[in-house]
Amino acid sequence: MKHTGRAKRWSRRIKVGLGAALMAGMFGLPLVHAQGLSWDNGLRGDAPDRYTVVQGDTLWDISGRFLRQPWQWPSVWQVNPQIENPHLIYPGDVVYLYDCNGRACLGLERGQGVVRLSPKVRTAPHREAIEPIPLDAVRHFLRDHRVIEDPESLDELAYVVAGDDGRLVSGRGDRLYARGRVEGGGLVGLYRVGERYVDSATGESLGLELESVGEARRLRQEDDIVVMEVTASRQEIRDDDIALPLEDRRLVTEFLPRAPDREIDGHLLAVPGGVRFIGPLQVVALDRGRRDGLETGHVLRVEQRGELVDDPRTGEPLRLPGEEAGLVMVFRPYEKMSYGLVMEASRPLSVGDRIHSPQRQPDTALR
Repeated sequence: MKHTGRAKRWSRRIKVGLGAALMAGMFGLPLVHAQGLSWDNGLRGDAPDRYTVVQGDTLWDISGRFLRQPWQWPSVWQVNPQIENPHLIYPGDVVYLYDCNGRACLGLERGQGVVRLSPKVRTAPHREAIEPIPLDAVRHFLRDHRVIEDPESLDELAYVVAGDDGRLVSGRGDRLYARGRVEGGGLVGLYRVGERYVDSATGESLGLELESVGEARRLRQEDDIVVMEVTASRQEIRDDDIALPLEDRRLVTEFLPRAPDREIDGHLLAVPGGVRFIGPLQVVALDRGRRDGLETGHVLRVEQRGELVDDPRTGEPLRLPGEEAGLVMVFRPYEKMSYGLVMEASRPLSVGDRIHSPQRQPDTALR
């Protein structure tokens, strides 16, 4: 077997794993029997014994140091129930590789977070857990974009009808008037209608994108007119822009990259901003959503659409087989569609490329 050459290298780790099992039994803790990845598959040949997490790392980066496919992290990650927040990893923590029941596993040694001095306890400064992926671009995108899942409801939404003193465009500090009802008494988002997402195969409407142009404070409602004051503007605010209560923009950040639980087969639907070719860390719209089984953290393979050629004998158009070209991770699923972040791209991706579930490991670790 290929991993026999590592036997001595991992013997100490095996003892650590057995020790953890004994400790679990002594304290009545649930014992997790890891299935993980075999030593022959999935593990990088140059995977380190130990890696100390540093500021700026992401879970995707750390996974890539040990695994050929970073999304297979849940297959090897072993939660230690004695560690507080074992799913969170902080700078200074040590991720180590060891053998558990003949398969590769990853464990965590918590960095020095609390120093105990008798008779007092001194707590080290607060540390931020590492992010699963680079989230700055995602947060920026969510600030500026949202999706209406029922485009038919657009006519029922409040819309700007005038600015103060007859202004055709408005900005920060200006007063606005919108027609329709805006519930609540807090901040209001101001949006411009963007792309209508449609399933290319069935023609079904998947959602309507709204692009943020600013925010306003709701002052009062008089009959069907809402009076507002602009508090922030990213673009000129115009008549017919949409006024909606701000949605909850909190992003789920404590998630693991993983394969979907069911088979997914869809396409890259669009690229917000109209970019033609797509590369790493760009946001893309997908034509599959929660109803198809997609959740935050799910990773999908992208298959570049094969070239369209003419058959030299018949003259008929012929589509060549596609080629695997990248990985995308879902960060905001809606009912019928999702937004994802391109994590890897071995060649330029484009709208219409196929997305599908990566091959899942038959044996995955219990968490």
